[in-house]
Amino acid sequence: MKTEQSFFSRHRLQVSVMLVFLGVLVLFIVGSPQTFLSPNIYYAFMSNIPFFGILALSLTLVVICGEMDLSFPSIMGFAGYVFTVAFHGTQSVGLALLISVLVGLGAGLMNGLLIVKLDLPSLVVTIGTQFFWAGVTQVLSGGLGKTLVPTKASPLYPVLVGRIGGKLPAQMLWMAAIAFILWLILNHHRFGAHIYFTGDNPQSARVMGVNVDRVRMFVFTQMGGFAAFAGVLASLEVVYFWPTLGQGYMLKTMAAVFLGGTPVTGGVGTIFGTFMGSIIIGMLEAGIIAMGMTGFWTQLV
Repeated sequence: MKTEQSFFSRHRLQVSVMLVFLGVLVLFIVGSPQTFLSPNIYYAFMSNIPFFGILALSLTLVVICGEMDLSFPSIMGFAGYVFTVAFHGTQSVGLALLISVLVGLGAGLMNGLLIVKLDLPSLVVTIGTQFFWAGVTQVLSGGLGKTLVPTKASPLYPVLVGRIGGKLPAQMLWMAAIAFILWLILNHHRFGAHIYFTGDNPQSARVMGVNVDRVRMFVFTQMGGFAAFAGVLASLEVVYFWPTLGQGYMLKTMAAVFLGGTPVTGGVGTIFGTFMGSIIIGMLEAGIIAMGMTGFWTQLV
């Protein structure tokens, strides 16, 4: 009994989010068995959830660190534009992906530098850079989208967004791999402990020898990189770039983080919770509509 109590006390957040997931799943199965007892709906979920799920996993580190980033939708869109231009210029998906991720890392680093070096609130800075990158994308693209159909000829296309066995979306495996890497960093690396310390009490973290500024710059930089990667995946999935790419992911991403048990106060949170939170958020819209309710209910929930 003591062992069971100890397990639940140590993993309270994870157990709670799993119970929410199971409750939602049972509700949808009962409400629409013809839809939720078919594997096809779950393959559909796995093709769409990773785009905001990757963002949510990355944002979890930012929030645990006691910060906030609202610029990731615009970085996602700008990186999608960079990828499109780079691909049409080089005809190489791999090179275009590398360039766009580097641009995303640079945009994230810019956030970190503004916040750390100028001692500005992260909320204020990232609201500003959100508008900045959105404006840059609109100006450079002329507000027009562009096809990415030729990317299908690349051997990297099925690796990034193909269907494994004809059914399982590759982007879901990318999301799972990213979740595993970030979980390792947070739970089995000293730097992960530094992120928690910084979010809990930055002054105490400094006394303990933690380079708080470096930690804060890291979380914003990785946020930019993963936002860029998600932007490329989203563009490749529909083989099309559009200038407002990423703008619809803000609320879903933040909801997944907070539903997963990462509070805005910092110092607490888990990658597992965010992973499951992303799945729950991804299920809600389709589940509500499958039960015969209107799409307006998804906004209420």
